[in-house]
Amino acid sequence: MKTTRKITAAFLFALALFSFNGAKAQETSKYDQGFRLGFGLNAGYANEDPYKLILGADARLQYDLTKRYSITLTTGFNNVFVSENDGDDLGFIPVKAGLKAFVWNDQFYLTGEAGAAFAVTNNYNDTSLLLAPGIGYANKYIDISARYEHYSDFPTINNDGTPGKGFGQFALRLAYGFKL
Repeated sequence: MKTTRKITAAFLFALALFSFNGAKAQETSKYDQGFRLGFGLNAGYANEDPYKLILGADARLQYDLTKRYSITLTTGFNNVFVSENDGDDLGFIPVKAGLKAFVWNDQFYLTGEAGAAFAVTNNYNDTSLLLAPGIGYANKYIDISARYEHYSDFPTINNDGTPGKGFGQFALRLAYGFKL
């Protein structure tokens, strides 16, 4: 639980820092603000048993505040595959809001997202806190990113075989996006 609090505090600090810088940049330059929509495919690897491969698809709505800062809203569906004989796969719908900050050549960015993951398959009834920092590259149409996602409330199996909670994944996203 302490780790989740530290990650949440770090995310909120970064969000506040980027928000302050975004407000300052907005005052000094004009930029054609607008919406973008992207559709992506995701693949990841979970770092806790019984989970292994994670595959999914998403839709992301992005609003450009300035040339360097955007806010995002992302949802989709992910399926987490488990090891053989370790139970049922876990399917969930992530809903995340975040901030995207372009840091180099208006193409390379850092992002931070927070939200919830709603389990929708098999016998899972949990909803989990979801935190996801990442890095990426985007041009006019293509968005490629790598991120770490942490799900704090989904059940896991500890090394000693006892039930646990919370796991993470390292994921890649390939998306096609366009201006609305």
